[in-house]
Amino acid sequence: MKIVVLDGHTVNPGDLSWGELEMMGEVVVYPRTSADELLERSKDADALLTNKVVIDADAMGKLPNLKYIGVLATGYNVVDIKAAKEHGVCVTNIPAYSTDSVAQMVFAHILNITNSVAHYAEANRKGRWSSNADFCYWDTQLTELAGKTIGIVGLGHIGKKVARIARDFGMDVFAYTSKHSASLPDGIQKTTLEGLLGVSDILTLHCPLNDDTREMINSETIKRMKHGAILINTGRGPLVNEYDVACALKSGQLGGYGADVMCQEPPAADNPLFDAPNAFITPHVAWATLEARGRLMKTAVENIKAFANGDPINVVG
Repeated sequence: MKIVVLDGHTVNPGDLSWGELEMMGEVVVYPRTSADELLERSKDADALLTNKVVIDADAMGKLPNLKYIGVLATGYNVVDIKAAKEHGVCVTNIPAYSTDSVAQMVFAHILNITNSVAHYAEANRKGRWSSNADFCYWDTQLTELAGKTIGIVGLGHIGKKVARIARDFGMDVFAYTSKHSASLPDGIQKTTLEGLLGVSDILTLHCPLNDDTREMINSETIKRMKHGAILINTGRGPLVNEYDVACALKSGQLGGYGADVMCQEPPAADNPLFDAPNAFITPHVAWATLEARGRLMKTAVENIKAFANGDPINVVG
């Protein structure tokens, strides 16, 4: 089997091994692949592995040897699934490999906003504490999570993990979910989106991006949130209208925005969130812990082995 990894750098910048994959056949790993390079690099491949390189119907029609596409992520919107079926190409993904890491990033953002960790660390590097008249100081509001309400949009693997952590902090947990209320874990109260907006001190987004959820957080829905509420987005950038979020941060309607995703990645340098107060943006790294990427690589190999053995797993579409 000839296996081509189209954009291997983000998954494995050098701290993991492709060795197990290489036992499956001839492997060529490209750090990055542009749209113009896709066909030339893929022309002899039996299997393609992609994270963010788009493989559409036109490309599949020009790759007669292609039998398998492994998406190195949970989301698989980079592949035209309908075209794959028409061309007899098996498509797999990597489910639930980053649940713990993404949930951890959610609370990294929450705790940074509520406790201003980065702010105080930077001020102290500049001598603020050393020159202080008292044994301590604070110049931001410090907020205790116990007793606060967290609203979770979407209760998949990550949403449920966030709920469990929030409960351990002593928070009240509400969720907007398609799941029946009787099937929810203990301690999670189901409500409508309208109800969630009104009750949440912290609102965190863990739902798929589709026509119903695109820009679900916008100027109108933000108005219905508590004044000064915190918004967290580790789901998909376009779940929010970034301009409206920036405006709400500037007016104080939102007390903070912690995001690991943006509408355009990499974002434009003049994105309004970069100038907004209390906006904390990480570069889509919640999934990228060494442990999570190790699980991703292991599952990617298992997916190819299962396909080669005629019993594919984690098939999508």
